[in-house]
Amino acid sequence: MKTILFVKTSSLGDVVHNGPAVSDAARALPGAQIDWMVEEPFAGIASMHRAVHRVIPVAVRRWRTALWRAAVWSEIGDVRRALRAERYDAVVDTQSLIKSAFLARLASGRHHGMDWASAREPLAALLYNVRYAVPRAAHAVERNRQLAAQALGYELQEGIDYGLRAPAAERSSGYVVLLTMTSRADKLWPDERWMALARELRRPAILPWGSEAEHARARRIADAVGGTVPSRMNLQELARLFGAAHGVIGLDTGLTHLAAALGKPTVGIYCGSDPVLTGLYGSPHAMNVGAPGRIPQVDEVLQLLA
Repeated sequence: MKTILFVKTSSLGDVVHNGPAVSDAARALPGAQIDWMVEEPFAGIASMHRAVHRVIPVAVRRWRTALWRAAVWSEIGDVRRALRAERYDAVVDTQSLIKSAFLARLASGRHHGMDWASAREPLAALLYNVRYAVPRAAHAVERNRQLAAQALGYELQEGIDYGLRAPAAERSSGYVVLLTMTSRADKLWPDERWMALARELRRPAILPWGSEAEHARARRIADAVGGTVPSRMNLQELARLFGAAHGVIGLDTGLTHLAAALGKPTVGIYCGSDPVLTGLYGSPHAMNVGAPGRIPQVDEVLQLLA
């Protein structure tokens, strides 16, 4: 039986984008044992993938703030021992960062990654045994898929399968989830447009949040339109929320990609990033609107979810 370790640690959208590469490998290599190394906040995504045998959480983001603590080094040792317990036929680092390349080296096996010209951080290529050219202009999902196919020796087939099994959801309740949060200010959509959109939808609106600033924005919009702001939710709870929704409308954030990967009707609103490279991809029910410098109008969004 072939044993494979995928290394895709963060962030949420990147982790979701790795799902199709894992699905491709499982389809092309029946019976393969596929493990996935991922940052602990996103381990729930890897565990939702039906082809993943073992999820190996790491905590680089937390570790680097407390490297002087013995407990941190104990955790790192535990991860190393867990990885060394398996001799992998292939270790595939689809993250292509120096951080992920070093993490990949903790595992025994032949290490595969992008070459100098393809990697997001070119120095990462020095840590791989085998390097591959992958077009930088391709969508993130296709970059992952092309790297995995070259590393594991199979031809890519048509069709995108994220492979995610969402937690059981209640019967659709007809509400729409509005994901008003994102990582950069230039990706935000004006509050006034969210309010106008929610009024035109004529459906109950639910506005999740993660940080205090996001909570304040969600509350401001919800108060204006009679929407609901739930308590802070984890990834499994959000996946269940998406599953029972009529649809999801969100900014360029990992949660919007998760909703699309789960097969929900999803509209991605792009204001400060390029959907060609990182937009919603591969789902017949997912659509993108907007582009850097072209903030979409409310009517454009409404037409896509209709």
